[in-house]
This record gives sequence, C-alpha cells and structure tokens, in this order.
Amino acid sequence: LDEVLQSGAPDFPFCLCWANENWTRRWDGCEEDILIAQSHTEADHAGFIAEIAPALLDPRYVRIHGKPLVIVYRLGQLPDPRRTADLWREYCVKTGVGEIYLAYVQSFERMPMGDDPSLYGFDAAIEFPPHRYPVQAELSQPLINPEYQGVLFDYVQTSENFIRRTWPSYKLFKGVMPSWDNTARRQDVSHVFVGATPERYAYWLRQVVEQTRRLHFGDERVVFINAWNEWAEGNHLEPDREFGHRYLEATQNGLGIRVVRDPQKE
Repeated sequence: LDEVLQSGAPDFPFCLCWANENWTRRWDGCEEDILIAQSHTEADHAGFIAEIAPALLDPRYVRIHGKPLVIVYRLGQLPDPRRTADLWREYCVKTGVGEIYLAYVQSFERMPMGDDPSLYGFDAAIEFPPHRYPVQAELSQPLINPEYQGVLFDYVQTSENFIRRTWPSYKLFKGVMPSWDNTARRQDVSHVFVGATPERYAYWLRQVVEQTRRLHFGDERVVFINAWNEWAEGNHLEPDREFGHRYLEATQNGLGIRVVRDPQKE
C-alpha cells in the first residue's frame, strides 16, 4: 500500500477493507493456529484510522458522495462499533480527511441487534458470498475420495439465493463470487461449490448489476466481487489453465460490456 501511495501507480480506483481478525492458518480467522493476534482496544482503532488516513486522501481512493469508503470485515469483533465509528469520523474531520463513508461486511457472524448498519453508526452493509446464503448440494453419485469429510455446496442454487434475497430497508451493496474450492488449503475437509462456471457467474453478476442500477443511484451503484486472487480458496478472477481469461470476459459480459474474441485465438 505504501508503494502504491508513493508511486501513484497503478492509476486505478481502490478502497480499503480492514480484515480485523486474527491472522491464522485458516482463511476465516477462527481461533485455530493463530499466527498474529488481533486486539480491539480504543488505541488499536485510533491507530488504524491514523495509519490509513494518507490513503483516504489519495485522489484514486473510492468515494461515495465525496466521502472515502472505509470497510470493516467483522463488525462483531468491535466491542462498541458505534463508539469506533464516532472515533473514526471525529479523527477524519479534525485531520482534514473530511467525512467518511463506513460499510461493514455481512460475513459469517450475525449482529445482535440486526443487520441495519445505522444501528452501529455505519452507512451501509456489503454482501460477501458465500457467507449467509449457501445451499448444500444434493449428490447424485458417490464421492470418488472415501476420505472426504468436507461439504459440497450448489453454486447455482446459492447464486439464486443471493439474487432472490429480499432487498432490505437499509443500504446494501450486493456481492458475487466466481467460484469456491478450498481443497488446496483444507484437503479432505474442504468446502466446494459445484456447478460454478464463467457463464453462470456472468448471469449472477448481470442480475446483481441490474438490481443495483434499479435501486441505487450515483456513487452508490457499487457491486463487490469476491475475489480477484483468492487462489487457496479456488476463488479468483485471474486467468488460470482451466478457464483462461473466461472469468474476466464473463465480468465484462455481466457488466454489459460486449466481449469481442480474437478469432486467431479460438
């Protein structure tokens, strides 16, 4: 991040999401095999906003209604989310950053008072597939690996769950994911979403984009894709040997941008 800020490259919009959990050997920050622990004191929270303040002033930084977008991954880890939000807002106003736009990720934990971000001093919530609405797959044939103790999910039905989700009264930014298979990380206890294809991903993205265009306006027409390079989770847009650039092309299609293939590469 320091290099990006100092060099001014790449000339590409960005924003920051605080992964405020323990750094562990697991992707989800659970209390197993902790490498670096995350504490949550008021001093920690003050230090965080002070550290990212230079990024919030960068002209490339994503803004909503002119306010830099700051995202918190696990709101439930904050002892007093509203106090933290007030602390950050006050600091940013005093130091010249100005008003900030706070959003939290709807990950695997549920908030005690409900999902409405305003209850916690935040402005919006963000979907984070596959969390919250996964659908387990129904197997039509036995597994090849008798040692497998993981869980298979249905990508198509999961995407339909997210698409058909009732739109809440609070501000929500929709999310999609291209695929998910963390066998590389978890081996025989992995989670795999079967049925994921670039075409199905493009359909999911297209539906979400249309919903967002219909219900949001201006800077709030935002959609999140999980993820660019989560290779250990089998969840990435970057080209690979199996699909080449098809997930990137599917992203273009999902956004309504026509893809013209090079006939020499067909």
